[in-house]
Amino acid sequence: MDRQPRWHDFLTINIQWFGLATRSQVLSPLIVPVLVQRFVGDSVKGTYVGRMRLWALMAAVLTQAAMGMLSDRSTSRWGRRRPFIAIGTIGELAILALIGVAAALEGMTGYWALFGLYILSMIASNTAHAATQGLIPDLVPEDQRGRFSGVKALLELPVPLVFASFVVARMVEAGNIWGALIALMVVMVVCAAITMFAPERQLSQRPTDSTVQLLLRLALMAAAFTVIILGTGAAVSAVMRGIAPLSDGLSSVLIVAAGVAGMAAAILAGVWICVSIGLGSDVREHHGFVWWVVTRLAFLAAATNLATFMIYHLQERFPSLAGEEAAGPAARIVMFVGLFIMVTTVPSGWLADRFGKRLLVGLSGAVAAAGVSVILLIPAMPAIYAGGSLIGAAMGLFYSASWALGTEIVPQDEAGRYLGLSNIAGAGAGAIGAYLGGPIGDEYGYVVLFVIYGAMFLLSILALAGVKEKVAHA
Repeated sequence: MDRQPRWHDFLTINIQWFGLATRSQVLSPLIVPVLVQRFVGDSVKGTYVGRMRLWALMAAVLTQAAMGMLSDRSTSRWGRRRPFIAIGTIGELAILALIGVAAALEGMTGYWALFGLYILSMIASNTAHAATQGLIPDLVPEDQRGRFSGVKALLELPVPLVFASFVVARMVEAGNIWGALIALMVVMVVCAAITMFAPERQLSQRPTDSTVQLLLRLALMAAAFTVIILGTGAAVSAVMRGIAPLSDGLSSVLIVAAGVAGMAAAILAGVWICVSIGLGSDVREHHGFVWWVVTRLAFLAAATNLATFMIYHLQERFPSLAGEEAAGPAARIVMFVGLFIMVTTVPSGWLADRFGKRLLVGLSGAVAAAGVSVILLIPAMPAIYAGGSLIGAAMGLFYSASWALGTEIVPQDEAGRYLGLSNIAGAGAGAIGAYLGGPIGDEYGYVVLFVIYGAMFLLSILALAGVKEKVAHA
């Protein structure tokens, strides 16, 4: 940016996060679980959601990393990022319309149609996502990134969560899938249009390194991450078969241990191997970046999938909430999460600039783990709302402080490339937590699965030991 930021820059640089996050909050925790349950039935619903999310999110990992790198190199007169945002949004609108058509199908025909469309949706949305996350490091001075990241987190989490709860969830609960999809399409068009006014300038000189070589490296990275998740999933499934004859109490303890170990192994191996592939020899100089991605992946593996499987968890804890009827209460929990994210998001940006981003990220993991404990220990809706509120407060702290920490430690001239690679955390979280967790939920219950997610919050704190901030804070 060739001038100091103005008030409206907070909106034009960050508003696209509202559109992207609204899409995520409508599809992943509401429409996809409801449709999958309708297509495949109750006994294997978690397993089939997990399979769908694995392949869709691996496509997201590859797409976001590749498009981040390509937008770094874009010399379009419309700017580096805005053309990718426009193209991704247009593609997503067409795909959402096709999902509306697929919702009328039945059985495995409907499932496989949704499977393919969900993958295409991930490709389109992550084309826009990759470009959007380059805007703050491109345009905002370092001493103001905490504040801009706070506004980003506000538009990325609490606002779309409240919107999804009050507007879209009621449509899904009533079976009005088309209404929910149309509302989502309107949001995405408006947000992308406002983002076109972000103060970008044309890149004068394209980077000289090999684009083809980097793309091949990214494809290998996505393939390696997929193999790691499939391998750990197979190992956890083998444990499940081995402990099946044991008593319920002992088998539940053992499957929690196996689930935590499997997810932790997938997170650590996936990040280290994939970032090493994505960065090549550059990884030796950026161990802090690797551990930052591990921290994000562990935290988001829990947070993302708590939302994904909340409908199924409520159906298990409260038998009166059958089928789509659980969408309303699940959305009200999301509303509490969103409200408390809103309470902590903006001040957390200031607190991160003042006291240190790393401290706030660690605090967020502890508070989120406490919130999961409340949800599990007290089987009443008020307690679940209270636990969701704690998780929301933690997420507000995490999203703002963690993103500000990441934009500080990545190389500034390749922010799109590095932050694109960080989508191993965003997309990989859903893949690891759902693919490994879905079968556990189907077999042992979603209370057991939520215990595992609580442990992932604690793992995110441990991983912070490898992350160092550049600037010491008073």
